[in-house]
Amino acid sequence: MALARVQISEDKAELVKALRDEDGGTGPFQTYAEVLTFAGMLGMSRAKRSPLGKFSRKDPDPVPQDQFRHTGALISLVAAISTEELKILLPTEECDALRAQIFQEYVNGGLEILQTELQGVVDYSEQLLLILKTERAKENVDIEEFDLSKFM
Repeated sequence: MALARVQISEDKAELVKALRDEDGGTGPFQTYAEVLTFAGMLGMSRAKRSPLGKFSRKDPDPVPQDQFRHTGALISLVAAISTEELKILLPTEECDALRAQIFQEYVNGGLEILQTELQGVVDYSEQLLLILKTERAKENVDIEEFDLSKFM
């Protein structure tokens, strides 16, 4: 069974290419899979899931799941958390396509966030660090507000 590829929305293709360090560029990511992983986790963190309209057919091409290397399990984890259904992990073509769709919708949502937050920015790396710091601060607040006594 060939794994479904992760599609990139046509209207986000230029941003994805700009975030990749290629041909003397200054993008902070080495591969498209790294760009998509970051965007997907940002989309999930902010509960932003956006269906793709038209998707890019080339430059950048859809990314095969095996290019996600060690984060390939991440696609399955995102789908399982999102659907709260373990049967989504079944090794069927239908489940694989659904896992890829869910992940790419979070990627698309994350790319929409990045489009807004990177608009007019010259140094993507610096702005991405600020986004990460904001996410971390938000996570720390959530953790501090979490009451463990309910579980003891």
